[in-house]
Amino acid sequence: MKVVTLSFNDFCVNTYVVIDPETHECAIVDPGMFDTTETSRLVKTIESMHLKPVHLINTHQHIDHVMGNDFIDQLYGLKPEANKNDDFLAVRLVEQAQSFGLRRSPQIVPVSTYLTNGDIVRIGNGQLKVLTVPGHSPGSIALYDEKDAFVITGDALFCGSIGRTDLPGGDYDILLQSIREKLFTLPNDTVVLPGHGPASTIGDEKRLNPYFRGV
Repeated sequence: MKVVTLSFNDFCVNTYVVIDPETHECAIVDPGMFDTTETSRLVKTIESMHLKPVHLINTHQHIDHVMGNDFIDQLYGLKPEANKNDDFLAVRLVEQAQSFGLRRSPQIVPVSTYLTNGDIVRIGNGQLKVLTVPGHSPGSIALYDEKDAFVITGDALFCGSIGRTDLPGGDYDILLQSIREKLFTLPNDTVVLPGHGPASTIGDEKRLNPYFRGV
């Protein structure tokens, strides 16, 4: 599968469009669009490539990663797929918006499908395997494409860093364990597509990430 990366909102969230080139089906992962300019960018990308969105996936339920859920629901009729352990965050979007000083909070869109470790999300002829990686939030997940050697890590693992653990439900020790057991066991050439910032590889993060140097 192919992946298109778009960066949205003041938090520079990476929104990923994961595409099966054969069927033109796609999944929208972490829609971070905040305003009409950003929603237009996403729609133009999808229309220009003649794509059919079939999944809306949230790697976790922090507000910067779900700002566009209501727009995707209204336009494409897709409700989010996410891990149940983040339900407590999903219903607190207004509180999350206020805590970050945002001008608006998106409408809450109920999760339609709960994803857990080992689940398979099919996109045309391709598939993403769900890996639970709690720590940044209790319900954080990663999405692994073994065939095409990439993993979307949300805010668990970044290029040279890890997700913050000082927000509600965060746990530093659990996050380190999640990364070691679920992400660092992937092949070294697996491309890491994080929730913010540039891409990396599993091998580079094992060697160079200051939180794991020498693993």
